[in-house]
Amino acid sequence: MDGNEPDWSLLPDSLLLHIFTHLEFNDTPIIGLVCKSWLRVSRDEFLWKHFFYKDFQVDPSVPIMPGRSSWRGEYKRLVEGTAVVETQEICEHNHQVLHVSFSHKGDMFATSSKDGHIIVWTSSHPAQIKYYKDMKIHSWKYTQFSQFNSSDTLLLVSGVHFGTYNSTSGEIAVFDLERDFELQCRVLNKPYDIFGTWYNDQYLLSGDLHWLAHLVSRSVIWLNKANQETRSEHDAILVCLYKFYNRNASSVRTILVSNCLAPDTPSAPTEVRERAKERRVEKEVPEKGNPPSHRDLGVLQAPVPKEEEDKGYPTVSQPPTYTNPITYTNDYRKAETEPAEGGGGGGGGVLDAACVEMAEGRTEGAGVPRSTEEVTQDWEEDHEPAPPMSLAEDCDKFLIFTTGSKTYSPHQIGFKRIKKFTIPTVLEVGPCLRERIQQREHQRELRELGLYQDPNWLDFDSVAERFDHIDHLIDLNGHIIGMGLSPDHRYLYVNSRPWQANCVVESPLSPPRIAEGIDLHVIDLTNLTEVGTMLRSHKAYTPNDECFFIFLDVSHQYVASGAEDKHGYIWERHYGVCLSRLPHKDVVNAVAFNPRDPEMLITVSDDHTIKIWRSRRRARALGIDPNEAGRTAKELRVKHPKPPPPPPEETSFSL
Repeated sequence: MDGNEPDWSLLPDSLLLHIFTHLEFNDTPIIGLVCKSWLRVSRDEFLWKHFFYKDFQVDPSVPIMPGRSSWRGEYKRLVEGTAVVETQEICEHNHQVLHVSFSHKGDMFATSSKDGHIIVWTSSHPAQIKYYKDMKIHSWKYTQFSQFNSSDTLLLVSGVHFGTYNSTSGEIAVFDLERDFELQCRVLNKPYDIFGTWYNDQYLLSGDLHWLAHLVSRSVIWLNKANQETRSEHDAILVCLYKFYNRNASSVRTILVSNCLAPDTPSAPTEVRERAKERRVEKEVPEKGNPPSHRDLGVLQAPVPKEEEDKGYPTVSQPPTYTNPITYTNDYRKAETEPAEGGGGGGGGVLDAACVEMAEGRTEGAGVPRSTEEVTQDWEEDHEPAPPMSLAEDCDKFLIFTTGSKTYSPHQIGFKRIKKFTIPTVLEVGPCLRERIQQREHQRELRELGLYQDPNWLDFDSVAERFDHIDHLIDLNGHIIGMGLSPDHRYLYVNSRPWQANCVVESPLSPPRIAEGIDLHVIDLTNLTEVGTMLRSHKAYTPNDECFFIFLDVSHQYVASGAEDKHGYIWERHYGVCLSRLPHKDVVNAVAFNPRDPEMLITVSDDHTIKIWRSRRRARALGIDPNEAGRTAKELRVKHPKPPPPPPEETSFSL
């Protein structure tokens, strides 16, 4: 080497580190080939921490995920372990696809559609049809929701009945997955957007709605036996669990069941005791749900980026990108490192299969593609899974639902603690038909004599003893359009389209105008407080009377949601940042992570398609090139343009 040229290998690490921070993360493999000292600095954790905060735009106050020690490993996880590669597009449905759900073992998923079919698919590559059923033969208009029971032996399917435009009648069907998809039972479900849910492995919850007076109704939650083939007419197959009072044309909707992770409800019961002050002319409430054909959003949209136009997507279909992060409170950050009593911890305390392979290249056989099944099997062997908390029979449960008190649109989340009880096996024999007729005649006679008066349903205080109180209400002051539980049942994630600040509800049948941006709220179920918020996370355009559900899903480390802007979105739970946008040609109604492999995500859309997304690592294991044109979603990781090189006369030295 010429004595006039400096020896770059002798530069101190601190200076090299400063120089390397001006490069891009993908430059590090190249500069690491120069010499051993450069290789050492290119793997320095301070350098990768700098890349991580800069490229993913993470708030500097957010520490590394609990249980992790390598920023380089975290960078690799978000780049290599996030489902951004489209590995399959399925066009089997011939109408809008409304919902998708996975089995707990991750080997199957089910899709619901406005074509009236429920289809169960294998999770292998490529996905194939395992079972299907046309529910139109049972007078269903369409299927809208499905859920596997905890043992993956039964499938709950929720749908909407044919009827008048204003009909809110629905039904739940249960299919046996071990008996060639045999129909086991059908249960009334009204209104249909209660959806229904499993209470445990063999019992499910449904709803019914009874109008009592002007704008006042009663919602009944029923506990149903999944197999209603009984040996005796006295065997109990249906039990009334709760009766809730509804005012202002609202009702109970969207029921979920979660385990209580704390011994007692922290806050006192909060009954809503508002009184109706005036009578209003009753109006017909239009049917809720996806509109038959989603309106064109072109007038509200911005041009498509060039890289997405090349993929064949519409050239005037994409609105501005919303990449706001989830902002958590200090209580949430503390809970991440201190698991809650009863086994519920923060999202950072559980390692998923996506991260085992990539711990700094220390995995045996690094560089050799491995299948999803192999990774999942190894992870299960190393991490003996605890029984799913949703199966716990030795703890109370929360009934979670949406409701309202100011207007018919669901703007509140209700919580009712279900104390441990014994499910009845024998039906209590009530009065026979003759006795019921006699009771009715007796009431009519008393009414004619003025000795009997019908209850004043408009005065809640006078009829309160006839109803169950709601333990706790959280008012989000907006139209709730989606809810999802974290796998440990610790957190509830909620999509809501907010009302304008300080708005006044002039009529319960005319709710305030809702924002076109969707807010995401995070609620800690151990104390029923909000611990995280993301303002204007993604887009929606439909007004209140057409607003429909957009399903979201939560894995141990990621949150995903559909949106009306023709994209699905993925966020990292701990860091709160939006990672990618998954394109479709119409509204994305639902998303679902594979619970055994969160590097696999499915999105379903009004464009009649099902898309299966996998991480780069999973795609390569399947022989799919992630760099193939049109396969990779729009990643929101910041890619900084490199500055132009200085003029030759300003270059003081070279290699």
